[in-house]
Amino acid sequence: MFQELLKAVILGIVEGITEWLPISSTGHMILVEEFIRLKASPEFMEMFRVVIQLGAIMAVVILYFHKLNPLAPSKSLRQKKETMSIWYKVIIGMLPAALIGIPLDDWLDAHLYNYQTVAVTLILYGVLFIVIENRNKKRNARIENFKELSYKTAFMIGMFQVLSLIPGTSRSGATILGGILLGSSRSIAAEYSFFLSIPVMFGASALKLVKFGFAFTTEELLILLVGMVVAFVISILAIRFLMSYIKQNDFKVFGWYRIVLGILVLGYFLLFN
Repeated sequence: MFQELLKAVILGIVEGITEWLPISSTGHMILVEEFIRLKASPEFMEMFRVVIQLGAIMAVVILYFHKLNPLAPSKSLRQKKETMSIWYKVIIGMLPAALIGIPLDDWLDAHLYNYQTVAVTLILYGVLFIVIENRNKKRNARIENFKELSYKTAFMIGMFQVLSLIPGTSRSGATILGGILLGSSRSIAAEYSFFLSIPVMFGASALKLVKFGFAFTTEELLILLVGMVVAFVISILAIRFLMSYIKQNDFKVFGWYRIVLGILVLGYFLLFN
């Protein structure tokens, strides 16, 4: 049992780091699971990979609680309206992924959850990060705060989030790329990506829990809870790091990292499988 909990800790660390950095949590989980396999059923693992994200998403809720709380007593009426506006834009942005992702959930798991897809998308979006950052080097962002983020732009960023349904793409990577392409600053693109993840991850986790049936053994429940708690703690550190990093740097380093990882994933599975 101790070994299984230790594996859950490692998987929680991987989830907490890779969920928020634009480097694909799914790609890393597939690779890590080649070396660290939980002694659990395929059904549990399918659920675990998604529900462990609840720990990660709680980090966003805690870190941005005041900014996202429209009922905060310290906020003026204007500030409360501005907060509600953020939520309206989050709802608009999540619609494409919800409408397309829910019907395709089983098909995507069955056909695209494999190393070939992950390797290709890691490399493809790594190249895109580098190209887009080079293209934007001399351009000024049009959207520097959430007031300047229109509902149309929010919806368009949500369309980019649909791309993250393909494993290896990275949900944060797709939405951040979309935001930058549509004129957003890196910080607003990252924060909007975080906020979009709240309803999307809660919805995806609820869907997986319902499919699994809540039929946990004591060991399975402990493994899931440990993974979620570790993902929560590591996510707080990862989010703070990312927001500090992009104040002075672009996303190209993540692009190069994705390319290298994609090549390693492809090479490993071709050689050893």
